[in-house]
Amino acid sequence: MSVAQAIKDLARSIGFDRVGVAAATDADGFERLTEWLARGFAGDMAYMHKHAPARRHPSSVLPGVRSVVMVSLNYRQTTSGGPIAQYARGLDYHDVLRDRLNRLLKAIQNVYPEIAGRGVVDTAPLLERDFARRAGLGWFGKNTMLIHPKLGSFFFLGALLLDVDLPVDEPFAKNHCGTCTRCLDACPTDAFPAPGWLDSRRCISYLTIEQRGSIPDEFRSGLGNWAFGCDICQDVCPWNKKAPFAGDPAFAPREDLVAPDLLKLLEITEDEFRRQFRGTALLRTKRVGLVRNVALVLGNLGDRAALPALRRVSDDPDPILREAAAWAIAKIAAANDAIR
Repeated sequence: MSVAQAIKDLARSIGFDRVGVAAATDADGFERLTEWLARGFAGDMAYMHKHAPARRHPSSVLPGVRSVVMVSLNYRQTTSGGPIAQYARGLDYHDVLRDRLNRLLKAIQNVYPEIAGRGVVDTAPLLERDFARRAGLGWFGKNTMLIHPKLGSFFFLGALLLDVDLPVDEPFAKNHCGTCTRCLDACPTDAFPAPGWLDSRRCISYLTIEQRGSIPDEFRSGLGNWAFGCDICQDVCPWNKKAPFAGDPAFAPREDLVAPDLLKLLEITEDEFRRQFRGTALLRTKRVGLVRNVALVLGNLGDRAALPALRRVSDDPDPILREAAAWAIAKIAAANDAIR
């Protein structure tokens, strides 16, 4: 058995759904990344600018790297729609993938001790999608997501960088989106200025997770019922209609994340927030960000039952929460006046 085949078998035995190998050369989309940054589409994600040069070549992550082993892991769930994006309803995928990549590297080194490597998820300066496409794991959809003909797009990507030359897989050269624009048309905040381009500043996922401070007025109604992340452009994609559901217990959805009690989240304390969401991706937005989002969602839902809790939040010491609660109260009042 070849080294490459042995690595692929080990990856599948650890639980990865797909695995492919790409050469560790300059990322195909580096110039496109620089243009994306120049157009301001990264919003306030300053780290994207800071680490941009390092994304040109994977040697910035592992000196001496020769091959990039790309893996994917399905997380699609049976329940779609907000308020929490599907990827965040179980354990934090960073921890799950990092642990499995480390296990894979250890398993490889047990057989081939001369091989050195490093496993990364999406916190290292690596253009994972570029290498995943090059490794045959899918094509870039018009919503910028990587799409696989059998897995759809509800999957995580991980990379294992190795200092050994491995036979590379056939890149995914074809694009199977055709004339379909469902993902672009469905976005309520018009986050796609053109097919294949995402303006993060208008993206619900960015607004509810990365955005610090208040969310601009023009996007608040567009949030709908999304309090953390968004799946809209994936939910409408035809390639996800027949994609398999995840059977991995690591991503088993928690009930409090599938159907959370928004009124309880609205008044959650800092200690309760950390305790309830320890080990999940929701810690990313911090308590203030989550409560801000929940207040706006309750305003969009227009339920008068939320008014007492919103009025209490309107007296919160944090000005971001006071303002979000005041907006929600006004939105609910306007909605009920319209009904009359």
